[in-house]
Amino acid sequence: MAETAWALIPPIITIALALISKEVYMSLGIGIFVGAFMYCDFNFLKSVDTMFGIMAEAVGGNVHILVFLVLLGIIVEAIARSGAAKAYGEWAARAIKGKRSALSVTVILGILIFIDDYFNCLTVGTVMRPVTDKFKITRAKLAYIIDATAAPICIIAPVSSWAAAVSSSLPESSTIDGFSLFLQTIPFNIYAWLTILFMILLIWRGRDYFTMAAYEEKSHGKLIIAEEYQQENNAAITGNGKIIDLLLPLAVLIGCCIFGLLYTGGIMEGKGVQAAFADCEAARGLVIGSFIALIFTFLFYIPRRVLTFAEFCKCLTAGFVDMTSAIFILCLAWTLSAVCGENYLNLGGYVGSVVSGNAQIAMLLPVLFFAVALGLGFATGTSWGTFGILIPIVLSVVDPGNAHLLVITVAAVLAGAVGGDHVSPISDTTILASAGAQCHHIDHVSTQIPYVIIVSCCCVAGYLVAGIFENGWLGTATGVVSLLAAFFVIDRLFGKDIPESEE
Repeated sequence: MAETAWALIPPIITIALALISKEVYMSLGIGIFVGAFMYCDFNFLKSVDTMFGIMAEAVGGNVHILVFLVLLGIIVEAIARSGAAKAYGEWAARAIKGKRSALSVTVILGILIFIDDYFNCLTVGTVMRPVTDKFKITRAKLAYIIDATAAPICIIAPVSSWAAAVSSSLPESSTIDGFSLFLQTIPFNIYAWLTILFMILLIWRGRDYFTMAAYEEKSHGKLIIAEEYQQENNAAITGNGKIIDLLLPLAVLIGCCIFGLLYTGGIMEGKGVQAAFADCEAARGLVIGSFIALIFTFLFYIPRRVLTFAEFCKCLTAGFVDMTSAIFILCLAWTLSAVCGENYLNLGGYVGSVVSGNAQIAMLLPVLFFAVALGLGFATGTSWGTFGILIPIVLSVVDPGNAHLLVITVAAVLAGAVGGDHVSPISDTTILASAGAQCHHIDHVSTQIPYVIIVSCCCVAGYLVAGIFENGWLGTATGVVSLLAAFFVIDRLFGKDIPESEE
């Protein structure tokens, strides 16, 4: 059943069960077992053994990300216990006037933290939760804003872990400079730009639509926090931290993570900044940066008695506990992705063979690859894996002499991969957006699906025009016009006002 249409069954079962039952752990577990069961020709004992073998490989290969999450959880816990987050929240609640302002600040912060999507999700959530809570912005709405300013921002940021991932997706035999190609795709990554525009329109109109509007009505202004985060929200504040005790550790964390990426890329060995980012190991760089930031936070807090030594030590275990839910879901999601990977069911190989065998009409290549990348990203929950599968295929089917069509088609792959990842319940970024906002994961997924569909449909129009006229700028403009038209039609027919909160 490897490299056939049957490889679609495990992700389809997982996603369907998750949306129907709203039990993400069980859904992922069932999907993983079904995939292993199929791969082992329905031999039960062999399937169980294979399943845990795949899990060991998948989790072991991502150990740097797990360590990064734990270190970040410790820093976040220390900031929360110090009282710095509360001090910031109290100041922001006085300075920010209403829901629109709170949401706008969240978007701006998400744009500023462009270095990595994992870092973005958890940091923006930590900093903005007290502010959005004050104005009774639902955790699902906060999760959408976090998610929409994570991968969509990173994929158009010249300096980010995503730039490195795209650059490394080109085959070793390719003579094309991966980083230069990535820079050329930025203006034509229609999904990323339209997602940002859609958020701005939502905030400007002060309205929500479809599932998100229904969720807002159901909550009746109450904050619905996932059970696994209740203990964190009830944790006692034992320090006397001020706003600087939040801002300075976060600034050091950002700076150290950037340095960590450059370090793993060889900046200390004489490479330039561009080359270092292109060759960096994102996960290892984030671990290095977060560990240095943790040491700084310790040295910044303890001598000033912001936290006692004993209280800081408690943050070590509490920070790990806070991340347990996200880590568990990530481990299951990575395992499912591995089951569908090239060493087992090889879903990507099947999709690649279908695409390469049906990519004869040049002008339809951008929209075709966008649709395939969207579906593959959704089914596997990984943008980076989608890049790795489809970009080599693009290079093989697009005439290398037609440089502009090549750039547009690669941009379509990147856009589709981000769109699929953005809405997939098994995507690590989607999972961490839920963790950052501390909302139920399925609530986050179900409320943002209609928004992603709207933007994706406008992207189809944009890439269709871009392919027909071989003009990426015209395609981007078409996408923008399509989104504006769709938004105002939806706003007139389905829009529901979100009342501003009073001081």
